[in-house]
Amino acid sequence: MASSLEILETRVTGNVLEPDARNATEEDITVITQPPEEAVEAFPEGGYGWTVILACFVETFWVNGWSGAWGVLQMALQDTLHQTPASTLSFIGSLGLGLCVGLGLICVRISQRIGARWSMLLGVLLFGIGNVLSGSTVDNVGGLFVAAGVSYGFGSSLMYTMSNNLPMQWFARRLGTANGIVKLGGGLGATVMSVVLQLLVDKVGIAWTFRIMGGMSLVTGVPAALLIKERGIPSRNAPAMDFSLFRSMPFCLLFLAGAIGTFALFVPPFFLPLLANSIGLSATTGALILAAFNSCAAIGRLGSGVACDKLGPVNMLLLAMALNTASMLAIWPVSDTLAPLVVFSVVNGISNGAFFVTLPTAIGKMLGPDQAAVGLGMAITGWTGGYLMGSPIAGFLIAATGAEDSRSIVPYRAAIFYSGGMALASMIFVMIARLGMDAKLYKKL
Repeated sequence: MASSLEILETRVTGNVLEPDARNATEEDITVITQPPEEAVEAFPEGGYGWTVILACFVETFWVNGWSGAWGVLQMALQDTLHQTPASTLSFIGSLGLGLCVGLGLICVRISQRIGARWSMLLGVLLFGIGNVLSGSTVDNVGGLFVAAGVSYGFGSSLMYTMSNNLPMQWFARRLGTANGIVKLGGGLGATVMSVVLQLLVDKVGIAWTFRIMGGMSLVTGVPAALLIKERGIPSRNAPAMDFSLFRSMPFCLLFLAGAIGTFALFVPPFFLPLLANSIGLSATTGALILAAFNSCAAIGRLGSGVACDKLGPVNMLLLAMALNTASMLAIWPVSDTLAPLVVFSVVNGISNGAFFVTLPTAIGKMLGPDQAAVGLGMAITGWTGGYLMGSPIAGFLIAATGAEDSRSIVPYRAAIFYSGGMALASMIFVMIARLGMDAKLYKKL
């Protein structure tokens, strides 16, 4: 049997395991998931890696710029599609989000065939062209499902998958910080675009808003994609899935935490503008509240990334889901005026943004560099149900209670408590995983 150090070195360098190393004991696996300090030196921890991080930053800017501002786009589309309920329009956005994560394993396979750079470039082209075409379908629900939902979904999936996997090739000790910077791009994109798109809608209308966003994403995203560089040659024979990972209880629990938690995460950004309008606030104020949510999500992404390296990613994931749950169950139900709604947007935005950094970092460090890409792809694919149905379920509840025509927060509470309950269930799974790894909560994990 190979020694623990031999197995560890194999994981770090990416070489194929020898037959006898495949029979590693549980003790060996423990060492792999907690590599000694000298093993981490195999990673550059910088250099050209920062250029790759910058490129991923730009791509996530557009991925989250679209999804984080969908609430603004949805409100504008209601003016051109008067008879279309909010639940249907929210499902267009959710379809794009669902495909973004649901196609993750397919995108891993594509990147193994053609490489990360060309995969990213293909994603940017699909994303940008899809937005341009969306400008010609703003009065056609079926066209929007294809041009906005499907094109965004496939393009953003390639962009998002590459942005999640590339940092793990360049960083180990600073993985949390690197992930935080990449996801900061998404937070800034959602913040900036929720304001910019509202201004564009007011000035040039929804059709040209889509076209301008598509053009800007191509002008900035294509050069960024061409800067992508991988460490090593992607293996065409590498598996896209590894069901043996489900033998690990911590991985299973974090998988379930992500799969359930994502049902709640997009409810606030999708419906905050609508809720703001229902309690008597203007469309501009609603867009600014959404911008506050997204800016705090950006802070949560970067801050949690740095904290992951200091305090441990699983600890930070638990804290993020605890704050998310508390804000949804304690603050949002009573946010019937501007002040509490802003407080909710700040607290929930920070915790919401932190989720998208802490969970990938936790899985990346738990599995090690050899299995991280496949494991993370599987975990993100598990988000498909939440991305696809999380917001539409809230939309159906809002429609059923007549909240769209209400001037009060009361009819929204069914949707609010639904999303809060899903966040609570996710937090419980993270807590079980954390206590199962070590009962001492102050330990860095």
